Amino acid sequence: MEKLECIFCQETYSPDLMFPFCPECKEPLLISYPSRKRELFLEKDGLERYSDFLPLKEINKNLGLGEGNTPLLSLDRIQKKFTLPFIWAKDETTNPTHSFKDRGSAVAIQKAATMGVGSIGTVSTGNMAASTAAYGDRAGLKTYIFLKEDTSQEKLLSTALFNPILVKVKGDYGALFRKSYSLGQKLRIYFMNSVDPFRIEGYKVTGYEIFQQLNRQAPQYIFVPLSSGGHLIGLMRAFLELKQEGLIHNYPTFVGIQAKGCSPIARAFIQGNVKVERMIKARTIAQAISNPDPPGGNIALKMIRENKGMIMDVSDKEILAAQEMLAEEEGLFCQPASATALAALLKLPEKMQFEGHDKIVLIITGKAIKSTPGLESLKPDIHQTSLSGLEKTMNSLLI
Repeated sequence: MEKLECIFCQETYSPDLMFPFCPECKEPLLISYPSRKRELFLEKDGLERYSDFLPLKEINKNLGLGEGNTPLLSLDRIQKKFTLPFIWAKDETTNPTHSFKDRGSAVAIQKAATMGVGSIGTVSTGNMAASTAAYGDRAGLKTYIFLKEDTSQEKLLSTALFNPILVKVKGDYGALFRKSYSLGQKLRIYFMNSVDPFRIEGYKVTGYEIFQQLNRQAPQYIFVPLSSGGHLIGLMRAFLELKQEGLIHNYPTFVGIQAKGCSPIARAFIQGNVKVERMIKARTIAQAISNPDPPGGNIALKMIRENKGMIMDVSDKEILAAQEMLAEEEGLFCQPASATALAALLKLPEKMQFEGHDKIVLIITGKAIKSTPGLESLKPDIHQTSLSGLEKTMNSLLI
């Protein structure tokens, strides 16, 4: 059986689905890298392609929902507009519940089934709620969803459709996260939360796909919206493992992005702090990455520093401008949180020079259909006419 490790004290432990934290450091535990040689099975489909890199002894295809194989889209118009190198968007909105969370749910649900778990749950602002509920439904497991009090109606309804047990909880989100584990241990519910080690393993698959889609090469830069830290950790580990296996030689520069109104990890990075300090209040349009007390923040900070990456923040104004640009220029309808990737890229040239051959990947994490704050301010120019006057109106618009 795989081991879990603490990257701070280097101690290893047997997996405990109900409490995946180091008893000494209190930090989330990660799957230990195996010492054996691993390979990709590109002739296979789905998770089986990457089974050598995942902590799963067997993969039940019936538990999947067709996640993965998301497109890597060339952003030619934005590239030309800003005279940038090659840019791609890894569009995770095409996953079954329209966000990257399905990557983690797909692997965690496999582990739950293997371990004979009867009930699962999660603490979520919305995207992970819908994803966990969908995969729980697929596996026939009772699913408990703890939602933030201010979860949007769109996200609530997209979760309720799968008929989980929904609980809206007033109070501190960080405290709710910690409380879920004590309840999980007591009630035998596997809370596959944001920094669950098996969920993080699922996020690695996005990295492997990027590697394949770029003809078995690593990009020079990967921009990742950053909340709890789990997604960034998984993506970074994917390319660390590819390098460990000799499949790539140059490791990408990872750029984690937070919204300025909720940026505890970015603040710690900029100030040179070793630990992340929680923020008292979060105020940002990017609700999907609004986490004042990120449980994986210290790991993300450590990994970014050790691998010469960076963490930055962007304002709500920059986020909304980037969201509008992705829609108008490239046809991508993404959440404000996703748009932070482009917003950060457009800030970077002030600080560094790209090479003409550089490859840049923006991770588009979620679709805007479940997150409409900010869209209300749009005032589209709508032309009205009668059917008989339509041709005249069209002719006037063609001038």
